[in-house]
Amino acid sequence: MDFAAVNRQIEELERCVTSPRKVSVSEPLYVGVDLGTAYIVVVVVDRDRKPVACALEFAQVVRDGLVVDYMGARDIVARLVRELSRKLGRTLEKAAIAVPPGTGERECATHRHVVEGADLLVTTILDEPTAANAVLGVRNGVVVDIGGGTTGLSVFEDGKVVYVADEPTGGTHLSLVLSGNYNIPFEEAEAMKKDEARYRDVFPIVTPVLEKMGSIIRRHIAGRTTEAIYLVGGTCCLKDMERVIAKETGCRVYKPSNPFLVTPLGIALSCRD
Repeated sequence: MDFAAVNRQIEELERCVTSPRKVSVSEPLYVGVDLGTAYIVVVVVDRDRKPVACALEFAQVVRDGLVVDYMGARDIVARLVRELSRKLGRTLEKAAIAVPPGTGERECATHRHVVEGADLLVTTILDEPTAANAVLGVRNGVVVDIGGGTTGLSVFEDGKVVYVADEPTGGTHLSLVLSGNYNIPFEEAEAMKKDEARYRDVFPIVTPVLEKMGSIIRRHIAGRTTEAIYLVGGTCCLKDMERVIAKETGCRVYKPSNPFLVTPLGIALSCRD
């Protein structure tokens, strides 16, 4: 895998958050909507699958991969889509969405209704780690997406998914542990978790939760020949997290420079006509 190329692609998307690229009035545009536990992210790519725009908003409308505030989720997605449409001077039409592995039909339908309520036609639904692999291009290995609510994984052999799993342990649990340990509100714990200056305070406290995530991965890949594990998702932005996962699983572990944006970009790249 060319991690330098992956990181360049993510950096290009990061620039699009503040400076959307110009697009023609007729070229096809494709949208990816990531309904996360902590953030909703909307990414737009062009016909060459290059990022052209991105918008995101903090939201707590999804819990453990399930939409718990339908109206709130729909309104945020609609607002972000309008913002991007205005910046690009284009009406956005087609979208892809992703859900945690193993999500039931009814929950998938809810995700779809949220996005279609924002006047987008959902043409593709896939699981989050598989979406992330549209960016990573893993042929043999395990893609693990650790978001706010769940730890999901897809095992790839010869470029094909042979196994998926998902369990409810994610970044929200890190914040809950910090909140209880320091007796502070959840929102303050969330900010503390993301503050690199507080790393020395945060990491020892949340390490047991990271070890649990590692044990979840280890259990699901037991008996498989695993070349490497690739971490994506907002929770994986935590410094040295990959070291804990490597110790728990006994595997080589890699993560991109910004794991948070990998899955949203992969969702957009997976959008089809």
